[in-house]
Amino acid sequence: MANATLTRIAALIGTARLSASPVPDLPETDSPAHIEDGYAMQAALHRYFQEETGSSLAGWKIGATTTSMQDYLGVDGPAYGRVMANNVHSNGAVLAAADFCNPGIECEIGMRIESNAGYARYTSDTIGDIVGSVFPAVEIVENRYGDFLARGTPALIADDFFHKACVLGNEIQDWQGIDLAAAAGRTLIDGEEKGSGTGAEVMGHPLEALAWLANTLADHGERLTAGQIVLTGSVAPVIWVESESAEAAIELDGLGHVNLTLG
Repeated sequence: MANATLTRIAALIGTARLSASPVPDLPETDSPAHIEDGYAMQAALHRYFQEETGSSLAGWKIGATTTSMQDYLGVDGPAYGRVMANNVHSNGAVLAAADFCNPGIECEIGMRIESNAGYARYTSDTIGDIVGSVFPAVEIVENRYGDFLARGTPALIADDFFHKACVLGNEIQDWQGIDLAAAAGRTLIDGEEKGSGTGAEVMGHPLEALAWLANTLADHGERLTAGQIVLTGSVAPVIWVESESAEAAIELDGLGHVNLTLG
């Protein structure tokens, strides 16, 4: 896509994101038609965010890592998005509901990268070598689109595949003895369990998702770097918050819990 188009649509999407407003329909001539167009537009969107907010890239999120989410979203496989530092919050965060547009809560196993990824192909058996810690995390997503199925996968990728913010739990450096695939997770809203699943829901194993991300970024001329965080995908279905305020929490066996308040 032309640079002028990327810049124009990035400003349109970015303005909506920053104002917690729905993303307008993109003109047909400007809507990304292919996956690679979507990722190019996503990169332009984050250049816009850096200019407008002064924030920087904190890491990555992986979306649609479970078959149930792929069916729900009408996509064939996973997709990645970028995470900005100003949207990363600590456990117990109190966040203004007005800053979110139709928010949803996802229960995630997060990872912090310890050393820069190379450009060799990774597998779930080798990718753990660059992981310094593992932690429970909430990803706050948004339905900024209404009928998101009508937008198409490239347009969703352009807008970070529903991402808005995240809240991170305590990091575990000695994580290698934890069976991440077997880790059971639960999502609670106002103390009531709304969804559950295990790490195996995430492409069979969260490290499989991380290897997919590292390899896909390499294909796009990017790479994971030391200090970045990765949200590997929700082990449970997304829970949309329908009330104006809510106490949200996730629990992951062996990893801990994360709490936040929207209000």
